Amino acid sequence: MVGWEVPIGAAIAFGTGALGTGLAQARIGAAGAGTLAERPELSGIVIILEAIPETLTILGFVVAAMIIIMIK
Repeated sequence: MVGWEVPIGAAIAFGTGALGTGLAQARIGAAGAGTLAERPELSGIVIILEAIPETLTILGFVVAAMIIIMIK
Protein backbone atom coordinates (compact mmCIF):
# COMPACT_ATOMS: atom_id res chain seq x y z
CA MET A 1 0.00 0.00 0.00
CA VAL A 2 1.34 3.36 -1.04
CA GLY A 3 0.85 6.33 1.18
CA TRP A 4 1.18 9.99 0.45
CA GLU A 5 4.96 9.83 0.99
CA VAL A 6 5.76 8.24 -2.36
CA PRO A 7 4.23 10.91 -4.61
CA ILE A 8 5.65 13.66 -2.40
CA GLY A 9 9.11 12.08 -2.61
CA ALA A 10 8.85 11.79 -6.38
CA ALA A 11 7.72 15.39 -6.65
CA ILE A 12 10.63 16.58 -4.53
CA ALA A 13 13.09 14.57 -6.64
CA PHE A 14 11.77 16.04 -9.87
CA GLY A 15 11.11 19.54 -8.56
CA THR A 16 14.52 20.10 -7.02
CA GLY A 17 16.20 18.89 -10.20
CA ALA A 18 14.14 21.28 -12.28
CA LEU A 19 14.80 24.14 -9.87
CA GLY A 20 18.55 23.53 -9.97
CA THR A 21 18.45 23.42 -13.75
CA GLY A 22 16.60 26.70 -13.91
CA LEU A 23 19.09 28.43 -11.65
CA ALA A 24 22.06 27.06 -13.59
CA GLN A 25 20.61 27.91 -16.99
CA ALA A 26 19.83 31.45 -15.89
CA ARG A 27 23.46 32.10 -15.01
CA ILE A 28 24.86 30.26 -18.01
CA GLY A 29 22.44 32.04 -20.32
CA ALA A 30 23.49 35.46 -19.07
CA ALA A 31 27.16 34.60 -19.43
CA GLY A 32 26.52 33.04 -22.83
CA ALA A 33 24.75 36.14 -24.09
CA GLY A 34 27.74 38.21 -23.06
CA THR A 35 30.11 35.79 -24.74
CA LEU A 36 28.12 35.79 -27.98
CA ALA A 37 28.12 39.59 -28.04
CA GLU A 38 31.90 39.61 -28.01
CA ARG A 39 32.70 36.40 -29.92
CA PRO A 40 29.82 35.15 -32.11
CA GLU A 41 31.90 32.24 -33.41
CA LEU A 42 31.48 30.48 -30.02
CA SER A 43 27.75 29.96 -30.47
CA GLY A 44 28.03 26.15 -30.67
CA ILE A 45 29.89 25.93 -27.37
CA VAL A 46 27.42 28.26 -25.66
CA ILE A 47 24.49 26.14 -26.85
CA ILE A 48 26.15 22.98 -25.50
CA LEU A 49 26.90 24.65 -22.17
CA GLU A 50 23.29 25.81 -21.96
CA ALA A 51 22.01 22.26 -22.59
CA ILE A 52 24.25 20.43 -20.10
CA PRO A 53 22.24 21.40 -16.96
CA GLU A 54 19.13 19.98 -18.59
CA THR A 55 20.49 16.53 -17.80
CA LEU A 56 19.77 17.28 -14.14
CA THR A 57 16.07 17.55 -14.93
CA ILE A 58 16.18 14.28 -16.84
CA LEU A 59 17.93 12.63 -13.89
CA GLY A 60 15.27 13.98 -11.53
CA PHE A 61 12.55 12.61 -13.78
CA VAL A 62 14.19 9.18 -13.87
CA VAL A 63 14.56 9.11 -10.08
CA ALA A 64 10.93 10.18 -9.65
CA ALA A 65 9.78 7.48 -12.06
CA MET A 66 11.86 4.89 -10.23
CA ILE A 67 10.38 5.96 -6.89
CA ILE A 68 6.83 5.63 -8.20
CA ILE A 69 7.39 2.36 -10.06
CA MET A 70 9.57 0.50 -7.56
CA ILE A 71 7.78 1.37 -4.32
CA LYS A 72 4.40 -0.30 -4.16
